[in-house]
Amino acid sequence: MSFRPDHELHRRRLGRNVGLGVVLAAFVALVFGLTVVKITDGGQMQGYDHVVQPALVPQGEGQ
Repeated sequence: MSFRPDHELHRRRLGRNVGLGVVLAAFVALVFGLTVVKITDGGQMQGYDHVVQPALVPQGEGQ
């Protein structure tokens, strides 16, 4: 039982699929890297849940 050699179309398609996989992996790595940098920045993190947060109101306002 022998396999037929790949058609030229399959080789081109494989090349495009590998290229797309590399681009997607680079995008995931970029998003992961930005997330890690943002989390390890050390600043105070507060979520915006539509509630007045006194720490974010400048002094002298809101009185």
